[in-house]
Amino acid sequence: MGGAVSAGEDNDDLIDNLKEAQYIRTEKVEQAFRAIDRGDYYLEGYRENAYKDLAWKHGNIHLSAPCIYSEVMEALKLQQGLSFLNLGSGTGYLSTMVGLIIGPFGVNHGVELHTDVVEYAKEKLDDFIKNSDSFDKFEFCEPSFVVGNCLEISSDSHQYDRIYCGAGVQKDHENYMKILLKVGGILVMPIEDQLTQITRTGQSTWESKNILAVSFAPLVQPNRTDGNKPETVKLPPVSVRNLQDLSRIYIRRTLRNLINEEMQAKGTPQKMPQKRKRRRCRRHRINTYVFVGNQLIPQPVESEEDERMEEDNKEEEEKDSNEGLKQEEPPQNILREKIMTLPLPESLKAYLTYYREK
Repeated sequence: MGGAVSAGEDNDDLIDNLKEAQYIRTEKVEQAFRAIDRGDYYLEGYRENAYKDLAWKHGNIHLSAPCIYSEVMEALKLQQGLSFLNLGSGTGYLSTMVGLIIGPFGVNHGVELHTDVVEYAKEKLDDFIKNSDSFDKFEFCEPSFVVGNCLEISSDSHQYDRIYCGAGVQKDHENYMKILLKVGGILVMPIEDQLTQITRTGQSTWESKNILAVSFAPLVQPNRTDGNKPETVKLPPVSVRNLQDLSRIYIRRTLRNLINEEMQAKGTPQKMPQKRKRRRCRRHRINTYVFVGNQLIPQPVESEEDERMEEDNKEEEEKDSNEGLKQEEPPQNILREKIMTLPLPESLKAYLTYYREK
């Protein structure tokens, strides 16, 4: 489902539309969405659909509509240091955004039914860590994914502060999901065609709030036709970080704080990556999408200002074409530059940069 906001030309354009429609309402959620390019999670040849507010599926790979992920991220009320469980973790797109908010002392686990999708999620996670310009701007809690049916999680598993289920939950599985949640925790899941936020207020007390009308494929039931008991899913262990890993976190944090102090002293705050300029007229040409019954119907957007915006857009296109002749400077990674100037062995510098090459 989706189609609640207009399509964008790129990731920033999509986020602007989600903000304008009030799906993204807090700064930390906005920063996470801008840091992770949704198009990077699409297969080659399908990326042109990445910035539409529509769900996408190819084989076992699936992404929910951006408006759904926005509501989920806001409803989870994420904070640093929390533990998070993603049931039906898919491509890892949502888990990676969550990891940017809960930080290196959080817990970030995902359970996914399909082995090929878990491998795909691990590839995308590795690509983000090694190549994304956003990685060094955050302290990150790396997701850990396991293969299995989330309805077969071991009964002795630990509980979590925040849980999201990305498939429709039948009413008789509601209590099963609640038991995985710590007291004071928040569970967000689709149940009875409503995206629902459930807060555990005590050992046996709960508060529920409907967020959004949705349509999700139901959870896959464990296969018991052959008489064999389905394999129990063992969640990743919650382990304490070793001294080497802690040192890297605190060295990077100290350097990042030092960079900020130096820039503030110079009166030159660190620049965020420049967003692509939006062409207002193009936004009026595209279609929005609305649901009529079970059908998704394109509906053209019209405005009395179209003609004036067409003239404005011609001027912008001329300006953009002139600016396009200038060679764009690559984004500066000041944290990496700082690390590389330290009087340390090259192997240790590589470790501090997570073996990134840029």
